[in-house]
Amino acid sequence: MSAQRIYLDHNATAPLLASARQVMLSAIDLPGNASSVHAEGRAARAAIETARASVATLLGVRPRDITFTSGGTEAANLVLSPSLSDGGKPLTRLFAAAGEHPCVLQGHRFAPEFFAAVPLTGAGVLDLVGLKAMLDAAGGERVLLALQVANNETGVIQPIAEAAALVHLAGGLLVCDAVQAAGRLPLAALGADALFISAHKIGGPKGVGALAFANVRLHMNGAALVKGGGQEKGLRAGTENVAGIAGFGAAADVARLTLAEMDRLSALRDHLEVKVVGLLPDAVFFGQSTARLAQTSAFAVPGVSAETLLIALDLAGIAVSSGSACSSGKVQPSHVLRAMGAADELARGALRVSLGPDNSERDIEAFCEALKNAVKNIRLRSDKNAA
Repeated sequence: MSAQRIYLDHNATAPLLASARQVMLSAIDLPGNASSVHAEGRAARAAIETARASVATLLGVRPRDITFTSGGTEAANLVLSPSLSDGGKPLTRLFAAAGEHPCVLQGHRFAPEFFAAVPLTGAGVLDLVGLKAMLDAAGGERVLLALQVANNETGVIQPIAEAAALVHLAGGLLVCDAVQAAGRLPLAALGADALFISAHKIGGPKGVGALAFANVRLHMNGAALVKGGGQEKGLRAGTENVAGIAGFGAAADVARLTLAEMDRLSALRDHLEVKVVGLLPDAVFFGQSTARLAQTSAFAVPGVSAETLLIALDLAGIAVSSGSACSSGKVQPSHVLRAMGAADELARGALRVSLGPDNSERDIEAFCEALKNAVKNIRLRSDKNAA
């Protein structure tokens, strides 16, 4: 990335931290297999277990309850299964908030007839009244609820404690996607039974994630996705990615300290939104009326497509996105914004700006200037074409 470019897409991937890179370089030089009993193997094992302890501390669980995966998507696919158990009645139904990440909506292992989406309010918050009605209607069936701690597109923070209380009262379990919340919100004592995160969202390497059991009674009844050897207590076979896991651990250590940055980033985000409204009074912000991640802003400019804006901003040296990076290039409107009741035309124009510790007020000023010029040029071309 050129020094002149401005990176405002941290929800897609955070730049690799220097500390994570250094730990990874050291781990790459470890010759041993972590399953070997000799000194070289024990050194590789020690790097993994050090990282496991760091990730466990970030999530407020025991190290033994951490399973390393290839990322958040694999963790979701692993845990969202009828095989998840706390020793009680089997889980028979999966409920998921309508704005969940595709790895939750499409990556679960419940039959389609046993899956249902819980609606969102217009602000993007889980409809707790709707959830209670669905739990009541489930009768004696046992429900697993999947709920993001914070939405990846809008940054809207979900009512985890309230949802957990409803689900637990009904005898069910709660799994939380904490991918965007890690390093931005406290994660210990959320009330979830299990949660998962991804290393590259917190300044670690791509291709590493973790599933954490916060409920100490939880287990998977041997329902591993990747089968083979006994690595990760039988939940994820295959020789471990020692360097990636070590970098993940280093990033987790830093993430515990970045909560102190959120007040500054919240002020930057608010400054950005005031500037955008001043320049483009018709801009529409999503989730602005409720609690959001401090560094996330999602908005649309009516009549201006996100694709065109993204290209113009990229040419101006600014990186933002139109929503989930996993959905880039798709022409259909965001399912998150649709679930919030946004019109398709407006949803197609949505931009997401997500800040990180390296961003400054100068970056915000440059973004707003580039946005103003891009919208002006797009509308001028549109007016000429219509004439």
